[in-house]
Amino acid sequence: MNAPAEGAAAAPHGGGHGLLWVLAAIAIVFAFVRPRAPMDWLALIDWQTIGALAGLLAITQGVEKSGVLQAAAQRLLARTHDQRSLALLLAAGAALLSALVTNDVSLFLLVPLTRVLATQAHLPLARLVVLEALAVNAGSALTPIGNPQNLYLWHRSGESFAAFVGMMLPTVAVMLFWLFAAVWVLVPRTPIALRPEAEAAPVQPRLLALAVLLFAGFVVALDRHWLLPGLAVVFAAFLVFHARVLRDVDWALLAIIALMFVDLRQLAELPLMTSLLNQWPITKGWRAYLAAIVASQFISNVPAAILLDGHVRDLPALAAGVSVGGFGCVLGSLANLIALRLARLPHGLREFHRISIPFLLVVAVSALLLRLG
Repeated sequence: MNAPAEGAAAAPHGGGHGLLWVLAAIAIVFAFVRPRAPMDWLALIDWQTIGALAGLLAITQGVEKSGVLQAAAQRLLARTHDQRSLALLLAAGAALLSALVTNDVSLFLLVPLTRVLATQAHLPLARLVVLEALAVNAGSALTPIGNPQNLYLWHRSGESFAAFVGMMLPTVAVMLFWLFAAVWVLVPRTPIALRPEAEAAPVQPRLLALAVLLFAGFVVALDRHWLLPGLAVVFAAFLVFHARVLRDVDWALLAIIALMFVDLRQLAELPLMTSLLNQWPITKGWRAYLAAIVASQFISNVPAAILLDGHVRDLPALAAGVSVGGFGCVLGSLANLIALRLARLPHGLREFHRISIPFLLVVAVSALLLRLG
């Protein structure tokens, strides 16, 4: 892949809206096959997730326009001299952050920085972003607060925080081992070649301070379930002080995720799906583990965890399966889609699946052998 082209010629928001139109077409098919009242359609969407992402997208756009990412990228490139070292640093940072502040928030922090790095140096942007997506899926699996499916299963299980971490540690160790092996193989130890210096955008301290303040307040609002007031403050502040921030938010990403909820939840409700789950012996062991991986490829790992929870009686197998299931298809985890959209890659889906599908196969088999051993 041509690294210079990747860094410089990305489409405005991820190379078009092909996935958006596919999801819209599926929704239209469901509208004819399984008609619903308009309010029932709206009820399929997780508005808490959509609202949280809308606020984070606006705040991330504010941080980017403040110029601080460009300054941070310059300092990072001054201290890192080859592509492999940079990739290892970004992957390790993504994995660690995701275990502490969730996988989505980690991507909102790191992917824009990675994109700015690629504007200042010749880097394989698509490959770096895909590896970051794999890293947050792996790292977030360790803790109950790392991702939504863990949070759901943790609350359902009644396990302590430490017990849940101990349960997930072997699977996460396998995922991280193969993650860093993938970085070592896929990213050469090539010296980083800087691009010709362009005129640096000046850092705007006031915009940065506003974005940081809004981020802190928005996180508190989400924690206290004050989504609408928090979202209103974020949008009102940008509208009054920096309206151009809202203009450049990736609104199509929110439409894609809303349609994912509409389509995937209707798919999970199909009588055929329920019948198959009732017939298959997936209550425990390797069958439960593999069922969670396969279901995640079609309906994403959070809905898969909720759907299978009523059929699987083996919490470690289910938790490991939906975590591993985040790899493979881009729909396996919402984090995959967020990473590609934030990176604004023209051919991101192709590069993602070229790496993620083999990664899924290797990790799934390795984690299964560990469980059987």
